Amino acid sequence: MRFRLTRVSGAGLVLFCLLLGAVQSYALQLNLTDSKGTCLFAKWEMNFTISYETTNKTHKTVTISEPSNVTYNGSSCGNDRNGTKIVVQFGSAISWEVNFTKEASYYFIDSILLSYNTSDSTTFPGAADKGSVPVNNSLQTVKFPLNNIYRCNSLLIFNTDSVVQRYWHIHLQAFVENGTVSKKEHVCEEDIPVTTVAPIIHTTVPSPTTTPTPTPTPTPTPKVGNYNVTNGNATCLLATMGLQLNITEEKVPFIFNINPATTDFTGKCLPQTAQLRLNNSQIKYLDFIFAVKSENRFYLKEVNVSMYLANGSAFSVSNNNLSFWDAPLGSSYMCNKEQVVSVSRTFQINTFNLKVQPFNVTEGKYSTAQECSLDDDTILIPIIVGAGLSGLIIVIVIAYLIGRRKSYAGYQTL
Repeated sequence: MRFRLTRVSGAGLVLFCLLLGAVQSYALQLNLTDSKGTCLFAKWEMNFTISYETTNKTHKTVTISEPSNVTYNGSSCGNDRNGTKIVVQFGSAISWEVNFTKEASYYFIDSILLSYNTSDSTTFPGAADKGSVPVNNSLQTVKFPLNNIYRCNSLLIFNTDSVVQRYWHIHLQAFVENGTVSKKEHVCEEDIPVTTVAPIIHTTVPSPTTTPTPTPTPTPTPKVGNYNVTNGNATCLLATMGLQLNITEEKVPFIFNINPATTDFTGKCLPQTAQLRLNNSQIKYLDFIFAVKSENRFYLKEVNVSMYLANGSAFSVSNNNLSFWDAPLGSSYMCNKEQVVSVSRTFQINTFNLKVQPFNVTEGKYSTAQECSLDDDTILIPIIVGAGLSGLIIVIVIAYLIGRRKSYAGYQTL
């Protein structure tokens, strides 16, 4: 999707922005120009997790990460009197401004001004206090060399007041020389791999001792949550399940249980597809997308996830070629035992006490369920009977051979 905004001024400033990936990525790109060409270039991703008090005296958390209605009014390359600044608005919910100052051969961020408006009832439903809330920022000055593009792909997190700010995939040049973005990069410290050399220490080697291997602590079973999607006043999708996310990236194993009490959910229902989206302070989004087959059956076709790992890095995976949870339309799919949904080589979802019905929900209740093969204990009966018969046949054959051998013992050749 492309949005282009043009401002007419004495310097002929043109502002345009690019919003990438409406579902899977939320990259922001800003290019300001003057008479010489580009004077400021910035491309980055960010989101904000905000905690606020509701009218019933509880605290609710919302993560703002989909700038579908983003604007950049007020952004400017500046001049000798006024510094460069980037200004972003997410509708009426968020106002974010970063100001840059240039000195000698470098520049730095002078301030980051963030405020959120709890009067936006769509973003902050049930907020007790209405109005704009400023967020205080204490910055440690970081210098950026002029005529270099600053690059930082790592996740940068700032905890301020009741807001968690996250920034990543940053490419920035606030003072572009001669109208052309530089090809030289200044890389942030977080992107530079740390290499250490162990010192050589000559010591007397003690006799080896046997240390018992600690028993790993098992991951607890996740809590089961109920997630219902409505279309108008009617429920159109039902889902009940405990969810455990398993990420097996190299050297970064990560297991995460989703807590239904702190997880928000939305979705949509269409004639041929249905979507359930979960999100919380650690998960930007987790999408389950169902589709209808030609033979009047439904199945889980697609899973998309974007989240933050324990080490602060961002993790994203998508797969739109799955085939799980297959059942007839008009019924539900159920699997009480642990089931594994392999989304990619590095990501899988373990489900517990699963029951879903993404289509043809009547009166907000599950229809008759088709059970998964893991729950179907009746298949064990023919297996047990077959194994027993096989064993009996083997015993009979062995007994026959032994008896036949003994029957020849009295007829030896003279």
